[in-house]
Order: sequence, then C-alpha cells, then structure tokens
Amino acid sequence: MSIITGYDPLTLRERVDESAANERLEELGSLRSLTGLLEKVTLFRLLGRIDEAWNVANEAVRLTRFSGNREDLLEARIVRAQVQHSQGKLAPALSELSLCADEAGTHEWGELEASARLALGKVRFELSEFIEAKAAFTAAVFLYERLGASLGDLEIALVAISVTEKNIAQIQSGL
Repeated sequence: MSIITGYDPLTLRERVDESAANERLEELGSLRSLTGLLEKVTLFRLLGRIDEAWNVANEAVRLTRFSGNREDLLEARIVRAQVQHSQGKLAPALSELSLCADEAGTHEWGELEASARLALGKVRFELSEFIEAKAAFTAAVFLYERLGASLGDLEIALVAISVTEKNIAQIQSGL
C-alpha cells in the first residue's frame, strides 16, 4: 500500500493516503532508530502535523550529531529542511538544502544529493524561481538515473520538470 498516491500538478505537493500514513505511524510506535525517526518526520509532514514533524526532525538531527556519522546527519538535515519548507520557512529551507546538496555532491553521496536537489527544486518552484527549479529537478533526474533508480523513483522529478516547463512557457508567452 503506497502512502503517496500522486502529486498535485500545480503545487508539486504529495497526495497522501491518510489512513495508510496513520497506520504506518502506529506500526512505527515509539521506534527511536534514525530510520524510524526520519520516516516519522516524513509521515507527520505528509499528514500536515508540522509541529510534530519539526520536533522529531530536530531529535533526529541531535541523534546524528552525537553518532558522528556525517552521511546520516546530512540525511536528517535534508528531512528537517523539508519540514521547514512545509512550515513556509522558504529562505531557511533553501539555504539548508543548498548546503546539503553541495555537501552531498562533494562527498559523492548520490542518493542524498538527488534527494536534496529534488527538495531544493520544490522550494525554488514555490518561490516561482522556475528556471532554478528546473535546473535542480534536472540534476535530480540525472543523479537518480546514474544510481539506477526505477521509473517510480524518478516520477516526481519528471513530473516536476514538466510542470515547471509549462510555467516557464506561460511566463515567456506573457500569460
């Protein structure tokens, strides 16, 4: 059962099966592993429970800072920046995601870089920075393809490119 059922073609926000998301949250219970915490953050965010998502995201960042694993810390920062985006804190989300994408690229952490670039594109899209958004989405597609991702994994980035191109075309045609 998929929790994300599609994407809004105007906002690029996820469409969510709320009962499946709530069921998965119950399954996770009080799990405190990094994987569990990050999944909870995503589920809370998708369900619009932004305060809970923010609290758990900060907990995940703290946990990874103590573990000393820089790759895990970067993943937690990306997820937390996605919550900032959902909170409407676009400037901090943009800054954090830019730093995360650059750091992931420097260390050749392809999956994390793709995730950060996709999230960065969504923030730029919301800011109506369509050319920059398209560049971020395109970079995410190339990274996912290089990693051998399935078409399902590429779906949102490909949809995002198409929607962004339509917005660019409308602006250029004066509509």
